[in-house]
Amino acid sequence: QVLLVESGGGSVQAGGSLRLSCAASGDSYGSYCMGWFRQTPGKGRERVALVDRAGTTTYAGSVKGRFTISQDNAKKTLYLQMNSLKPEDTGMYSCAADPILGRLWIGDPAYWGQGTQVTVSS
Repeated sequence: QVLLVESGGGSVQAGGSLRLSCAASGDSYGSYCMGWFRQTPGKGRERVALVDRAGTTTYAGSVKGRFTISQDNAKKTLYLQMNSLKPEDTGMYSCAADPILGRLWIGDPAYWGQGTQVTVSS
């Protein structure tokens, strides 16, 4: 079992930055692919960024060049650095983990965090 707890959300103006953190606890942290998703009123759930077990990262086209996913395996923490934020980035951001990349890719991971709210004003 893995427990995921997000933090770092808040309200910022367009063009600002936030860094989200996802602290993991449990067993076999290094064996999981991890990622960030967001839930928005207009678009529903979106895949934002993923990192697989080899460290390869992928991003949604809408955030590529602005967001960076990273992790500190020693601290068992996943991060999402968000720069040049836009109002369209507003939503509830959740981290997720699954040993199988494909299941994470389609948004059906074994583990979800509770989410942290990000609000970007114009």
